[in-house]
Amino acid sequence: MDLRSLDLGALELLVGVDDHGSLSAAARACGVAQPNASRSVSRLERQLGVPLLKRATVGSTLTAQGTVLVHWARKIIDDTAQMLDVASGLHTDHTAEMTVGASMTVAEHLLPRWLGVFRARFPEVTVHLRVLNSSTVFVSLANDACDVGFVESPTVPSTLCDTVVARDRLVLVVPPDHPWTRRRRKVTAEELAATPLLVREPGSGTRITLDEALAGYARADPILELGSSAAIRTSVAAGVGPAVLSTLAIADEARSGAVRPVEVDGLDLTRRLRAVWRPPRELRGPAAELVRIARKSTP
Repeated sequence: MDLRSLDLGALELLVGVDDHGSLSAAARACGVAQPNASRSVSRLERQLGVPLLKRATVGSTLTAQGTVLVHWARKIIDDTAQMLDVASGLHTDHTAEMTVGASMTVAEHLLPRWLGVFRARFPEVTVHLRVLNSSTVFVSLANDACDVGFVESPTVPSTLCDTVVARDRLVLVVPPDHPWTRRRRKVTAEELAATPLLVREPGSGTRITLDEALAGYARADPILELGSSAAIRTSVAAGVGPAVLSTLAIADEARSGAVRPVEVDGLDLTRRLRAVWRPPRELRGPAAELVRIARKSTP
C-alpha cells in the first residue's frame, strides 16, 4: 500500500467505531453520511488487506484485526491534529487572544490548573476568562462571545460540539449540628426533595443536575437561591440550611468540619464536566490545546 493513498478520514472513522461502538455512531460524530463512511472503511480494508469491521444488522463493530490497528490509527489521528495545531500557531499573530467561558465550579476548582499549564506552553496567547453559569456559557458560544466553554450541565444543545474533560459528584451537605448528622439510616431521595434547600440560580449546572435527579418527587420551595457555590457553602456553615454542591466545592470545608457531607440513598449525583464549542466538530488552535490539557491533567 502506498502511504500517499492512506485515507485519514477512514482512520478517523475507525477510531470513532472504537469510541462510540458502531460505524453509524462514528459517522455521526465525524459528520459523514453513513453510505460514505461505509465506503471509506471498505476501501481501507481493501488497501490494508484485512477485515476491520464485523458487519451486522444491529451495527458494525471492530474485528480482532481492527482492534489491533485502531491503536495505530488513533496515534496517527492525534499526531495529525497536533501537527495542524502547530501549523496554525506558526502563522498566528503573536497577539492571539482566546475567550473562555466557564461555569462556576470549573472556574474555581479546575480551570486555574489548566490555564497554568496552557500559559506555560503558549505565553503568546492572551486568555480572557468569563465566569458564567452553564446556560449562559451556551448563549455566549451561540453569540460568538467566547471560543470555548466548560460546563457542568448534564445536557448540551445539539447546535454545539462537546467532549467530557472531567467528572465530579454532587453531595448533600448540612451544618455540623444538623439532625441528619446523627441519624444511622441514610437520607432518602424523597426526604431530600421535601426539604427546603439552599440552591444555585436557575441555569446553573449544579441546579440543573439536582433538578433532574429529583424529577418526579414532590419538591419543597428553596430557602434561598444564591449565585455562587461559595455563598452557599458559607450559608450552610452558618446554619442556614442544607445544600447540594460539588465535592470539589466543599472539600476544604468538609475536611475542617465546617460542613458535614450526608449520604443520600438511591440517588446518583455523579456528573460529567464538558468542554463545549461551536462546529465544526474538530476543534483547532489554542482552544483545542486547552481542551487537550484539561483532559490530560484532570485525575
